[in-house]
Amino acid sequence: MGGLQDEVTFGGSGLDRAAELRGRDDLAALAGAGGACLLFWRGMVLMAGPRVARLPLDHPVLQDRETQPTLLGREEGALTFALDISEWAPDLPPDWRPGMPPPPHPEIEPGFAFGDLRAVMADLTPREAELAATARALFSWHSTHRFCSQCGQPSVVIQSGWQRSCPACGGQHFPRTDPVVIMLITRGNSVLLGRSPGWVEGMYSLLAGFVEPGETLEAAVRREVMEEAGIKVGAVRYQLCQPWAFPNSLMFGCTGDALTEKVTLDPAELEDARWFHRDEVARIFSGLHPDVRRPRRGAIAEFILRNWLADRLD
Repeated sequence: MGGLQDEVTFGGSGLDRAAELRGRDDLAALAGAGGACLLFWRGMVLMAGPRVARLPLDHPVLQDRETQPTLLGREEGALTFALDISEWAPDLPPDWRPGMPPPPHPEIEPGFAFGDLRAVMADLTPREAELAATARALFSWHSTHRFCSQCGQPSVVIQSGWQRSCPACGGQHFPRTDPVVIMLITRGNSVLLGRSPGWVEGMYSLLAGFVEPGETLEAAVRREVMEEAGIKVGAVRYQLCQPWAFPNSLMFGCTGDALTEKVTLDPAELEDARWFHRDEVARIFSGLHPDVRRPRRGAIAEFILRNWLADRLD
C-alpha cells in the first residue's frame, strides 16, 4: 500500500509467511542454516538487549518440548519460528505481577530477558515487529481455543500452528482477528479525545470500538462515537490499519467529521471526553500539557494524532 501504512508499528514488513510449508513434517530439515526461533512466555517476548532475540533451532531451551514451534515465515532462505513456553513455572517473587519479567530461565544464557512487547514496540524494526505481533496473536488465540467450539472436546494444533483440528467431530478452527475501528473525530481545528475508567491519570486517546456483525467500518465509527460521546458524525474516511496483538485485533484507523459538538458521555464506556484544539494537542506531544500525558509511542492512536498534527492525513 505504501505511505503511512508502511510507517505504522506492526504495519507489515513484507514477510514471506511461507504458507505452502505449513503442516510439513520436515520443517526442521527445511529451516536452513539461518533458521531461528522467537521465544514467548505469558505474552512476553525474549529480548537480547533492544532487539527481539532469535535463538538457533538447536538451542537447549527449544528441545524436548510438548508443543512444536509455530512457523512464522521465510527470511533470506531460512525459516523463522516462534515457541510459547508459558508452561514454565519459575519461582516468582511475592510482588510479581502480570507483565513483569520472570527470573532468568535456567537454560537461557545471561544477556537475554523477557519483555513486554508494548513497552518495546516503538523501537523494533518492522520485521521484528511483524514477527513478534504475529506470534503473540497466534499464541493468545491458541490459549483461549483449546476446545472445539462445535462439540466441546479438546482440539489439537496442526498446520505448523495455524489451525486447530477436533479429533472428535472433525471440526476445523482457524485463528480469528477482531476488527476494531479507532477514529480521529474532528470539528474545525479540534479533535475529540476520551479516557476510559481505570486508565492511568492523564491518559486520553482516540475513541475506538469493535465492529459489529453486518456493519461497515463507516457505520461502526458513527455508532461508537454516538454511543460513547453523543456526537453525530458525518463523512468517514479510512486511513490505515494496524495489527494489534493485545490480544487479537486489527485496528482500522479512520477520520470522521463531527456534525455536532456537545459531548454526552456514556459513563460505562468513558470517564471523560472533550475537544482539544490543535495547539493543545501539540502541547500534549511536547509533554507540556498540564493535564494530559503524551500518547504511547507505537500505538495507532499516537500515530494518527501525530500525523494529523503534521497535516499528513487525507
